[in-house]
Amino acid sequence: MNLNQRKKKIKNMNLTIVYDNIVHKKNLGLKSDWGFSCLIETEEDTILFDTGAKGKILLNNMKKLGIKPSEISKIVISHEHWDHNSGLESLYPLLKKDVEIYRFEKKQTKETKLFCVKEPLKIAENVYSTGRLSGDPVDEQSLILKCKKGWYVLVGCSHSGVKNIIKKAEEHGKIKGIIGGMHGFSEFDILESLDLICPLHCTKYKKEINDKFYDKVIEGGVGLKLEL
Repeated sequence: MNLNQRKKKIKNMNLTIVYDNIVHKKNLGLKSDWGFSCLIETEEDTILFDTGAKGKILLNNMKKLGIKPSEISKIVISHEHWDHNSGLESLYPLLKKDVEIYRFEKKQTKETKLFCVKEPLKIAENVYSTGRLSGDPVDEQSLILKCKKGWYVLVGCSHSGVKNIIKKAEEHGKIKGIIGGMHGFSEFDILESLDLICPLHCTKYKKEINDKFYDKVIEGGVGLKLEL
């Protein structure tokens, strides 16, 4: 299936978990590992959010899921921790020369277009960065997605705090869902107003979130696909 054929099938926005601590789709040869990566496909762009910890695992999972690195137009690194940015090195030789990279560090190869993120900005049509938000122990950016079903937030580790991220995201509109890692987040009441919760990667209280919001939670893992 070529890129144009794939795009025709995308009505609005599709998310695919490429790297995570667990595997969602069994018997495909997908591998789990500590880290995170999610592919965002829109009608105009293919965006990779984070790149996991190990390039070999990232590339294996992309191959098994039918994702070609050459089709990626933009890469966003949520924060500069090894389990979110280390897979990028293995991707470099396989990317288009004009791929855009949005991160905090000024690391790049001469073939890529680097954007050092500070303030909130538009990454692509219907895809926005919160900008660099203060966090503990590191600053982080999250993505705000305008989808057919409403506004959603895609997070790496939520070092900036789930409450702060959602508050920033709601400058665009009411948030309907959150997808990604939430570390030690335990202010569960903040999630009450959401329609979709998909705790991934580093979420410490995943079981508690699942039990409390069982009718809203989607269990994640490598290979999970969401059409929003």
